Amino acid sequence: MNEIQLELKNQLEKYRLQKIEPHMEHDDETETFRMEIFQELGALGFTGMTLPEEFGGMGLSYEDFSIALSEIAKSSVSYAVTISVSCMVQAIINEFGDLNQKKKYLPALTAGTEIGAFCLSESGAGSDAAALATTAKKTKGGYILNGSKIWITSGGIAKTYIVMARTGAEGGKGVSAFIVRDGTEGFSYGKKEKKMGWRISPTRELLFHNCFIPEENLLTNEGDGFKIAMSALEKGRFTIGAIAVGCSERALDESVSYALGRQQFKQAIFDFQGLQFMMADMATEIECSRLLVQQAARDYDQGTPNAKLACMAKLKATDTAMKVTTDAVQILGGVGYTREYPVERFMRDAKVLQIVEGTNQIQRVVIARNLKKEYTKH
Repeated sequence: MNEIQLELKNQLEKYRLQKIEPHMEHDDETETFRMEIFQELGALGFTGMTLPEEFGGMGLSYEDFSIALSEIAKSSVSYAVTISVSCMVQAIINEFGDLNQKKKYLPALTAGTEIGAFCLSESGAGSDAAALATTAKKTKGGYILNGSKIWITSGGIAKTYIVMARTGAEGGKGVSAFIVRDGTEGFSYGKKEKKMGWRISPTRELLFHNCFIPEENLLTNEGDGFKIAMSALEKGRFTIGAIAVGCSERALDESVSYALGRQQFKQAIFDFQGLQFMMADMATEIECSRLLVQQAARDYDQGTPNAKLACMAKLKATDTAMKVTTDAVQILGGVGYTREYPVERFMRDAKVLQIVEGTNQIQRVVIARNLKKEYTKH
């Protein structure tokens, strides 16, 4: 890590240990999201890291951002995910929005006074995102939105929503992207999901009934929505990978600390070779994941995004998080299965990392497609 990255990591470590960590057991149990934590992270500059300073961001790289997300995830995967998705919304507006849209929506998002949400998935359009059925019919001065979205991270607490809706024929080319604000007439919230993990981060259904969206809230042109969504998800792959790395690191920390202190058969359980092999494998897989995430982020920062590597980073890091957190529970034994220790929470939080931003099966499909292209060229 360079000097800036080390400073970011140290500042976030100090903040999370003082302000996030003490609340986690209670807030996970009660499904409580603390807006003041998000706002404090915003005041420190961590909710708009990659955006230009012109719009209130820090103008830092995605490699810097990945390090920050990993650090936050060591205490709370939920808050790391909230920041990651909100920054995805910022990146969409910054890349595809016009100047008026940028000036209107970005400052509050980068400052952390508001949260952004990305709205693509529907009950009949998950992995097959191009099959979405929510419609946006052209009318005088704008569009009429009808339909619903599900599994929306920060649904109900976000203020700015990027909503994908169908303005044209079937398939990806008929999808457009709109900026929709909380409180717009005809826009309401459905059920709040009861989830295994990410319990601090609310996930809700969005409902649109004859919801009028002014024409100036269309991003770029009709038919560009699917392209916008896929561009956002490419960055989302390695940022979710970064969160998975932080989750894994915390699970390893808890495992080693416990194993060094726990005595059985008159010695620390760390000294048993069976557990040493487990922890050595955990550390090795985490390091592999970190390096993949780091390289995918660097490629993006250098203007040469590598879709295959981004998918590999997401795939490897999130599969590792699931394996490492499961092994952490095993190393702690009976207490690992209780809420006395945080490893059971990280195990629950790790599972959905394999599902969001494209399931890991979809990542494998994209990797294979890229391999086919590479080998066909030769």
